[in-house]
Amino acid sequence: MKTITNPILPGYHPDPSIVRVGDDYYIAVSTFEWFPGVQIYHSKDLSNWELIGYPLTRSSQLNMLGDVNSGGVWAPCLSYSDGLFYLIFTDVKSRQGAFKDTHNYLVTAPSIEGPWSDPIYLNSSGFDPSLFHDEDGKKWLVNMIWDHRKGTNSFAGIALQEYSVEEQRLVGPIQNIFKGTELGLTEAPHLYKQNGYYYLLTAEGGTWYTHAATMARSKSLFGPYEVDPTNPILTSDKSQTDQLQKAGHGCLVETQKGEWYMVHLCGRPVIDDKCILGRETAIQKCYWTEDGWIRVVNGPNPSNEIEAPDLPEVPKTLIDNKDDFEDTKLRLYWNSLRRTFEEKWFSLTDRPGSLRLYGEESMSSFHRQSMIMRRLEHFNVEVETKMEYDPENFQQMAGLMIYYDTNDHVYLRVTEHEELGKCLGIIETKYGQYDELLDKDIALPNDQPIYLKAVIKRHLLQFYYAKQENNWIEIGNAIDIGHLSDDDADYIRFTGTFVGMAAQDLSGQKKHADFNYFDYRIIES
Repeated sequence: MKTITNPILPGYHPDPSIVRVGDDYYIAVSTFEWFPGVQIYHSKDLSNWELIGYPLTRSSQLNMLGDVNSGGVWAPCLSYSDGLFYLIFTDVKSRQGAFKDTHNYLVTAPSIEGPWSDPIYLNSSGFDPSLFHDEDGKKWLVNMIWDHRKGTNSFAGIALQEYSVEEQRLVGPIQNIFKGTELGLTEAPHLYKQNGYYYLLTAEGGTWYTHAATMARSKSLFGPYEVDPTNPILTSDKSQTDQLQKAGHGCLVETQKGEWYMVHLCGRPVIDDKCILGRETAIQKCYWTEDGWIRVVNGPNPSNEIEAPDLPEVPKTLIDNKDDFEDTKLRLYWNSLRRTFEEKWFSLTDRPGSLRLYGEESMSSFHRQSMIMRRLEHFNVEVETKMEYDPENFQQMAGLMIYYDTNDHVYLRVTEHEELGKCLGIIETKYGQYDELLDKDIALPNDQPIYLKAVIKRHLLQFYYAKQENNWIEIGNAIDIGHLSDDDADYIRFTGTFVGMAAQDLSGQKKHADFNYFDYRIIES
């Protein structure tokens, strides 16, 4: 029996939306404040997935400057109808306190590769929008409703409204079709039509260790919806810490052979319920019961390994995890924080064979940080770079960054000191509190490259540096990076750990740093 090992998208890949078009499967996942917006993965067999692009690549489609931590692009929904791909997404501008500013948009494309249109504004009544294409040709938007009022259920139900293709806007009355179950926190709606029923799949319980997927159905699109008597249909067993945790926010797909699968988010804690890789994407095989309810095979708890569909295996293209920056375009796995690639804040051509970063704002900025980062997708890795950089003052910094958000990151950085000259040290920002971890920074020679390395083993990080290639010197003590997780913050957050290169110039002179390569190596356990 062919099997699939979970998670299928390791590392920060939450809120999966899956669609099949012919023999091709596509998954869209949330990207929050990281740019470009919405990752699209492709597979032929539901087992091997390959990143093929991002629909939101222009500032005219997505402007996230100033978006809060864990704001930006939430819960995309990818669908296909009438020869077009439809992508619905939320751009979250604020999320703490009573109010959430959640603007929902639609972009379309004739091909998954694009070109993707500029966005059509839909509404702002809540997040997690999803588009349902009914058999009669009508299209319907569903999204959760946010209620800011005191003494109410903030997750107030699921709004339904018709979308007019001709008018490119929502039309007609808005109806609240489902107010959820006792699990609460009802969100992430997806509608399906099967055997004369409309099925409404939602997430409930909150995207934490109580997360779950709930199914309800109705003969009418407008309800009332009856809840599956065995609800929830998917949830994790928190006592089984070696199993997938946080299972919920699901999306269904039917194969060419009539088999059914659900993709869903999950988490894998490394220590004390902390998931430094963020929320990942897994897949479960499903089946329909005689009385018309869908079930997860061996559920409701998710399985680490499941039966693969009856489809030929198509291996994915292997990607070189060492980037020598010889191309004139960034590889797909690279991301920036909030800002687009349109401005000249980095270059692959100013010094061919190197990535040049022009230093701008600090690691605390919600606007113009100069970072090129990739997801941490494995528990045990080594990441390494060679940097040429000659700062002129203490406000100029560059180096190797391990980053969750503006409140939590660890930074092996080079700067200039009045007494030491060019020097190397470690900055840790934990829960928003800045610290320098060495008693004294290490003096470095001028006009000479430096090699920087980070070794991550689950929740522990050890930095190294070298003045000559492979002559590594340990710097500082092992650092507990459990705070680089959704789970170690005063207010819930949703992304994951990134690793990569950064430069800052708080003087405004845009002093540049050149990175000759970046190597991401998996440590086999």
